[in-house]
This record gives sequence, structure tokens and C-alpha cells, in this order.
Amino acid sequence: MTRKPDLAALFGATEATTFLGLEKCDDLAAIDASSAFIGAPCATPYGSVGAYAQNGPASLRKAIASLTANIDRHNFDLGGPTFPEGCRRAVDCGDLPWSDSDFATNRQTIRDAISTIAGRGTVPILIGGDDSVPIPMLDAMGDTGKSYTVLQIDAHIDWRDSHMGETYGLSSTMRRASEMDHIRKIIQVGARGIGSGHSSDFDDAVAWGAKFFTGPDIHRNGLQPAMDQIDPGAEVILCIDIDALDPSIAPNTIGRAPGGLGYYQVLELIAAVADRGRIAAVDFVEIMPEVDIDGIGALTVSRLVAATMGMIARQES
Repeated sequence: MTRKPDLAALFGATEATTFLGLEKCDDLAAIDASSAFIGAPCATPYGSVGAYAQNGPASLRKAIASLTANIDRHNFDLGGPTFPEGCRRAVDCGDLPWSDSDFATNRQTIRDAISTIAGRGTVPILIGGDDSVPIPMLDAMGDTGKSYTVLQIDAHIDWRDSHMGETYGLSSTMRRASEMDHIRKIIQVGARGIGSGHSSDFDDAVAWGAKFFTGPDIHRNGLQPAMDQIDPGAEVILCIDIDALDPSIAPNTIGRAPGGLGYYQVLELIAAVADRGRIAAVDFVEIMPEVDIDGIGALTVSRLVAATMGMIARQES
């Protein structure tokens, strides 16, 4: 046999354009779902690289397409079906329009969409796009009137005030979050290696009160110290840069670094939020299918997204 067998055909999958074959929602103002997959191919990219992660959302839809007929099957990551009986399912809201030159409009488009979705009582799952995408998402969550903890899972701390003259780029995400009145706590997990940040940026983060659990910390001491920082009943925004994962399972990103987290370590962190508090919003960013290896990264991240949808559906009930 010279060609790969078709797993989708083996499982009886039907052709679908949405993530996991979920119902499509075109009217955000009328959304009725536990969570919403929404693609944001671009927000505020640096001029040196442009919108290099614009195909991230499409790659996850493609990666999980083989399971569209299996949505009701037992998911061992969750201990039951992804969406148990009596729980609202997720929906796919498609991709937001974007411009490769009008970054302010990109940010406003993301902000408006997230504000509308969260205002309907649905948890937004924003799929990027580079790590500038979360900034307008974080800003929009202030419209709910609630206060939030941010749990960032990332290889980099993103506390630059500006980089290449841009203050809303991917290196400044947590710095911008720290300036928002509704963000009360920031927990940062997985930092390792060399990034764009200076030691002074790390010092500023510590002075603000951010709690750090580096990649070496996690491998040495386990996840519990980080999970203990999630206050009972907290409303938590998950900011997941996939370069937090080890490149052996997530090569589909521009910021690969050895020594990353494993699939179940990230899944356990997400589950800890649902168990101790409430998942209020999520982003998965820095997804670059052009550098993936045989679809391994898209497979990994798409399964994390599906499991997160299942946890959100369960926390409603």
C-alpha cells in the first residue's frame, strides 16, 4: 500500500466544514451553546513576519474531521462522551474577517465578537492566529462586569511593553492584561528557554504580582503548586500558546523550544480550572500548520480543544 488509509472513511465520518462537525452559528447575537469555536486568523502581527499563523483555525478543523461521526463516542480524556446527555454542545462560529494592514479594526472585530458571545452566556474558544489575538479577547471580557484570573500556558512570558514599535503584539499580551482593571491575578505556566523578554520584563511581572511556574519547575515539582494558585470559585481565562507544549507533540508553531509540557499536563491544568473555578474564556494561539510534521501538532491541539469543550459543557451542568 503506497497511500495512507483514510481514517475518516474507517470511522464513517461525513464531510464537514466545522470543527468536529458541530453545528455552525452565523448569528453571534442569537448563539445558544456551552462554548463557541471562533477563528481569529490575525490581530496585530509584527511587520517582520506578517500574519504567519492565519491558517491555524482551518488546520484544527481539518485535523479533527475524521471524528465527525464519533462525536457521541466515549472520550477517555473526559471519562464519557465529549458532550454528555443533557449538556449543551459547542458550536463553530467560523472565522472572523481580518486585514493584513488594519490592525485596529482586527482588534475591534475580535473584541466585539467575544463581548457578544460572552454576553450570551457562552464560553468563547478563540483560535488563532498569533499571540496578539488574546489582547482584544481579554479586553472584551471586562464587559461582563466580572473580575478574572488569567492562567497563561506558554513558553514565553509576553511582558514586553513594546516590540518593534508595536504595543499590541504577541510579546506584550500579559503586559496589556496586567493593565486591565478586571484582571486581578495572572498565573504563568511553562516558560522556558530564551524568548524576546528581558530580565527587567520578568522583574516587572513579579512586581505586579504574577505567579510563575516555569517549565523546569513543572518537570521538577509537578503541577500541583501551579494549580493551588487557582482560587476556589475563580472565573478564569485560559491563554494557551501551543509552544508551551513540547515540540515533539506540537511542532506546528514558530516558537519551538525543547523541554515543553506534555498533552496530559496541559489537559490537567485545564481540568483544574474547571474543578476549582470556572472556565470563562479560552484561546489557543500560535498555530502554524506550514511547519507541522505529518499533522501531529494539529492532531494534538485539536484534541485539546475538543476536551476543553467537553469540560466547559460539564461545568454548566
